[in-house]
Amino acid sequence: MYPKIKRATASLAALVAALAPLPAQETPEVPASLSLQTTLEFALENNFAIKQSIEAIKEQEGLIVEVKARALPSLAVNASYYQLDEGLSEANSFFPASTESWGITLSARQALYQGGGIRAALEVQDLLRESSLLALETTVLDALLEVRTRYYAALLARDQIGVEEQNIELLEETLNNAKLRRDAGDVSDFEVLRAEVALANAQPALIRRRGAYRVAIEQLRQSMGYQNYRRDAHNLERIPEFTDELVYRPIDYELQAALDQALANRSELKQLEAIAKAREAGLEIANAGLKPSLDLVGTYGKQRSSFSSSFDDGPDGWTVGVEASWNIWDGRKTKGQRLQAQSQLEQARIQQQSYRLGIEVQVRQAISALQEADQLAKAAVKVVEQAEEAVRMADSRFETGSISQLDVLEARVALTEARTNALAANYQHLVAVAQYRRALGSEAISREAWPSAE
Repeated sequence: MYPKIKRATASLAALVAALAPLPAQETPEVPASLSLQTTLEFALENNFAIKQSIEAIKEQEGLIVEVKARALPSLAVNASYYQLDEGLSEANSFFPASTESWGITLSARQALYQGGGIRAALEVQDLLRESSLLALETTVLDALLEVRTRYYAALLARDQIGVEEQNIELLEETLNNAKLRRDAGDVSDFEVLRAEVALANAQPALIRRRGAYRVAIEQLRQSMGYQNYRRDAHNLERIPEFTDELVYRPIDYELQAALDQALANRSELKQLEAIAKAREAGLEIANAGLKPSLDLVGTYGKQRSSFSSSFDDGPDGWTVGVEASWNIWDGRKTKGQRLQAQSQLEQARIQQQSYRLGIEVQVRQAISALQEADQLAKAAVKVVEQAEEAVRMADSRFETGSISQLDVLEARVALTEARTNALAANYQHLVAVAQYRRALGSEAISREAWPSAE
């Protein structure tokens, strides 16, 4: 780890190691049960967006190694061998004609001064690596939000099936009562037919809910990255049991504190800050083009002797020295690079300001959605209680003959609608809470709970 990288990224570096690809394992079975906690933990290791972000960090590590090489000495071996035409050699009584030429050279070069360009380039790569780590944090939080939302969607679809099944049970009970009353001569066949129609009309809703449940499970599986499972008869159509419930749990929130927390915690802002610092270092790299460069060079070589073709007779020796260069006039190339670097720096600062405003808007929208969901969830609880009491009263009054069967059916349809609305309200509140925490840059699963690096 380079010293320029902040300590805050150390935990994310551990996360990179923790989320490295695991050895090939036996294809897993579809789990018998699935909680929100285990779903999130599985997604941390298998979500494709997280894996791709990890690879981006590995790519940045390669760039750091490449740039760091500019500050280290280089060592190269060059060798050559040529066959020569005798006409190119001037033979005389003392020296025979030479028909071959060869040479071996070992050269070393160490950059001593590059106008601050190498140091700035290393700083840029450190900052870009930090940016990649912060991008990973953003990807992790986004992935967890998507998994959490789709888990809640699966719970909603599951519970909506239960509501429709309860509705059908009530309608079947109504139909049985209508038949009994018809047999007793209290009602006509029309009341039985009406109950049968109501029961038949309730069936498509249950079918659609079951289809939505299957789709919700597949969408959750996609977000988790759960791609391989045993395709035998036991697993192919197996559906896990979801152990959590759509429960309304209010939370406290305050606008000013939420804004302060979001601006302090959001990894996107930290990433843009790192990019802006990298642009500042990029400007320093461009300015280095106006300054001289100085290299320490040395060579050791051996070549063919003019008097003998024997390798042992070839002269050898070393050279050492310094090379300096200074572009006095480069056709304004450096000036153009400086203008580009300055513009990139200003763009990074503008992007910071723009995203800061965007985060404030996200927080306000998240709080507004949370307030709306909070009110709907509270109202839904009371409506369900009232609808259940209305069904109880309708059944009682129907027994005494003071209301018609149509009134009973309407009361039971209203109860089904109230229960469905309550589930939707609880789902909306849970999603609003998750989005609120994401807007603040916080997450229910702490980093300490993420997979270990062992």
